[in-house]
Amino acid sequence: MTCCKKILVVAAHPDDEILGCGGTMAIHADRGDEVYVVFMTDGVSSRGSKDSLLENINQRKLSAMEACKEVGAQEPKFLSFPDNQMDSCSLLEITQGLENIINKIKPEVIYTHHDKDLNVDHRLTHQAVMTACRPHPNNFISEIYSFEVLSSTGWNSTSVENIFLPNVFIDLTKAWERKMRALSFYNYELKSYPHARSYKGVKSLAVFRGISVGLEYAEAFHLIRKLHK
Repeated sequence: MTCCKKILVVAAHPDDEILGCGGTMAIHADRGDEVYVVFMTDGVSSRGSKDSLLENINQRKLSAMEACKEVGAQEPKFLSFPDNQMDSCSLLEITQGLENIINKIKPEVIYTHHDKDLNVDHRLTHQAVMTACRPHPNNFISEIYSFEVLSSTGWNSTSVENIFLPNVFIDLTKAWERKMRALSFYNYELKSYPHARSYKGVKSLAVFRGISVGLEYAEAFHLIRKLHK
């Protein structure tokens, strides 16, 4: 990674960005990169009573703004696709909504979900990113990475084609505490261990990815595309 780039994280739900690449976002920001985040859904409207719906949506948005601030990202943008029901929308509609943001920001690097996650919103977010970022002349996007999200990336059926295979690892030694502070804004979304989406689960994954490449903590990514100019 080099300095002074525009980075865009495209996440299905608020908290996916910190779980998947919160430490990497902080590292980008520390290097002088501009870090942007867009959420495809509010992350909560598919659950709970209608009486508390607006309160829950507002709480999740406030958490997202605080978490992004903690890792040095710009104030996030929110699209309004239906939570856990993005498959009720056409891919064209989803892609066009995302394209509008991509064309305004003009990022050089994009991080998004693994295409074989169990969660349908994650899969469609990935597909929309790849459709919106299809190669064309004078393209400003030079790198696309997918990240893993506990309780979705590892929970799909166990077939070879569903496995997340990282080939890029980011050292979180200096950013680990910031990732965990950012995650604490979503404390109400974290579960008790041994649930995958627990603080201990998040730490265990970071340790596992780290020791795979001789580091204390790491975030792992699959490089989808890298264009050398």
